[in-house]
Amino acid sequence: MSSKLQEKVLLYRIQTKRDATAYAELYDAHVAGVFRFISYKVNGREEAEDLTSEVFLRTWHYLLESRDVVSFPSLVYRIARNLVIDHYRSRKMHISLDEAIESDDGENTIGWSDDGQQMLLVDMKMEAAEVMAAMKQMKADYREVLMLRYIEELSVSEIAEIIGKTQVHVRVLLHRATKTLAGLLEKK
Repeated sequence: MSSKLQEKVLLYRIQTKRDATAYAELYDAHVAGVFRFISYKVNGREEAEDLTSEVFLRTWHYLLESRDVVSFPSLVYRIARNLVIDHYRSRKMHISLDEAIESDDGENTIGWSDDGQQMLLVDMKMEAAEVMAAMKQMKADYREVLMLRYIEELSVSEIAEIIGKTQVHVRVLLHRATKTLAGLLEKK
């Protein structure tokens, strides 16, 4: 069964039978991505975990109201985005999207081996760090659409629904963001 069809079946079970098991399947499929999305936008791991939990709680309540849902990922990321905005508004802080990716313990856990796989892993981590550093220099809108498209792998229509813009506007943002990022990476 295709993932979109399976998603629709799970949503139907949630909305008609209040099936917690069906919701657990959707949760398992999306929790890591939502946590990653939120952790890029807030200051600490615990804060990101709390907000992620709140996102899925709000999503559960939203679904129980029997509203039509076109795409579960669009819904959950829109709720996550709005919750982060509300979080910063309630604390009277400016939205900060400039947190760098850090490992849990902050230590380098890469070991060396003769087969070259570890060297590839080091290269990938260095490239990811360069991309993140370049993204920190970009406008928040650009960072957000790049993250949603290339890290979370959402479609243009899903991104448009999440950020409340048209698909054309999202495509323009993606084009400009990609061009800006390429320019920043070429300078390095």
